[in-house]
Amino acid sequence: MTFAVVGTPEDRRTGFFAAACRSAGLAEPRVVAWRDVLRGTAFEIPPGALLRIDSPGEDAGVDALLRGPGDPARVGGGARWYAAFTAGLDRVAAAAARAGARTLNDVDEIAVMFDKRRCHERLGAAGVPVPDALPGVTSYGELRDRMASARMHRVFVKPAHGSSAAGVIALQTAPGGRIRATTSAARTGGGYTNSLRVRTYETEAEVAHLVGALAPDGLHVERWVPKAALGGRVLDLRVVVIAGEPSHAVVRTSRSPMTNLHLGGARGDLGAVREAMGADGWRHALDVCARAAACFPGSLMVGVDLLVKIGWRGCAVGEVNAFGDLLPGLTGLPGTAAERLDTYTAQVRAALPGKIPACTT
Repeated sequence: MTFAVVGTPEDRRTGFFAAACRSAGLAEPRVVAWRDVLRGTAFEIPPGALLRIDSPGEDAGVDALLRGPGDPARVGGGARWYAAFTAGLDRVAAAAARAGARTLNDVDEIAVMFDKRRCHERLGAAGVPVPDALPGVTSYGELRDRMASARMHRVFVKPAHGSSAAGVIALQTAPGGRIRATTSAARTGGGYTNSLRVRTYETEAEVAHLVGALAPDGLHVERWVPKAALGGRVLDLRVVVIAGEPSHAVVRTSRSPMTNLHLGGARGDLGAVREAMGADGWRHALDVCARAAACFPGSLMVGVDLLVKIGWRGCAVGEVNAFGDLLPGLTGLPGTAAERLDTYTAQVRAALPGKIPACTT
């Protein structure tokens, strides 16, 4: 059995997966470049391969094929990105069917995970705890009206299609017309770019302009769930679920509402979080992640963003990520099939159970 990967050849994700194959004594995976898929260039998948579909990565040329020419750091273009991306997924699925290959992540499920509205709806319908949402918001004026009607004074406004907190706004309002929007979107001329520095906007005009720039691509608005904190830093968890089992977990902490590690967040102490949650709370958290993953049964791996509520009183799923396994240096939770294994090696072993010698180190 051989592996193939749809990815960006130079991307570290592709490199990590290739290293995992080598460590298991397997041949290098055949890499199908996203740029060929998106251009409509002829590409082949090895007959009978196990096919992993990975992120388009951080390739400027691939971004241009998805969103059109422009600064890769710009905010916006999500609707065009999504249309091109899902068309590419359809081409991959057709090629896999012709080759008799088995995909390790279902293309339709990937498409749902990359639409925050559809993902939230699927999770909620399955009884997975999620933040309350305000569906169908299409403008800033509508956002404020809907917030007032629902008595929501703090919400997260997210582009419907996106990742890495690009364009996400943590918005809070207060009596007297006070408003505060925290985001990584920096205004540059007539548009916005994604910055590695979180900033705030505190006037109605600034916030209206930002939401207005995001709205044409679609919005997902949900209640801001106050997060638990340790050492003065709020936190959430990224939990990787492989073959239905929560296998890896990392604590993401921040002094801002954005916990993403590339936005100044830092890895926290998982042991301290588990102690604060208690044994029953930790088991419940992992069960919620497993239930979220079960909503995507055709995906060998998903990454679940778990919001731990203030006071350690329960949790909710913020997002489910199709490509949420980029956690270098993180090994599996004790007692799981992934113990001592990184996320990529654990997936290789899960895809070929019984065919790879057990890890002995």
